Amino acid sequence: MDVTAHSPSGADLPQLVAAARKCTACELYRDATQTVFGEGPADARLALVGEQPGDVEDIQGRPFVGPAGGLLDRALADAGLDRGEVYLTNAVKHFRFTQRGKRRIHAKPGREHIVACRPWLDAELAVLTPKVVVCLGAVAVSALLGSKYRVMKDRGALLPFRNDTKALITTHPSAVLRVPGEDRKAAYDALVADLRIAAEAVR
Repeated sequence: MDVTAHSPSGADLPQLVAAARKCTACELYRDATQTVFGEGPADARLALVGEQPGDVEDIQGRPFVGPAGGLLDRALADAGLDRGEVYLTNAVKHFRFTQRGKRRIHAKPGREHIVACRPWLDAELAVLTPKVVVCLGAVAVSALLGSKYRVMKDRGALLPFRNDTKALITTHPSAVLRVPGEDRKAAYDALVADLRIAAEAVR
């Protein structure tokens, strides 16, 4: 999809947000409550890219405000980062789910959804020009870096991305929440360690 069909060339973040509300590039817009675009300062040196909005994010219209967002906020703080100084977004801007009774159960976005949303993600990063982009989980890695990299194999290293921007791979906070029992602390600590590398790189 051509973003310029929805927004003017050289659009700033507020213009992109307004334009993305009208996006019909894939079928996900039909069932989602709303487009959930990124949020954060336009001069952020660090951008974090997740998979897609969840149920809470879809309702509130903001990224990372559900349980995974709460864990991410804590991890950012433990890594010496302030949420208000980073830019948070997702590779896919609409919530994909399956309905089970009254519950909406997360469904992983398909390749077609990642491709449809890629122009929006590219437009966001073009406005931001962050020093480091953190890929939170496999969908973000696929959207930004392709199939060459894997989360557990390549996490925690500063990788070439584009121009002067580096990429760093780590787990999605929702994956940490799914780790059972005592192993969750180790998974959380590993996420914080990766975020600390990103924090040092943007200082």
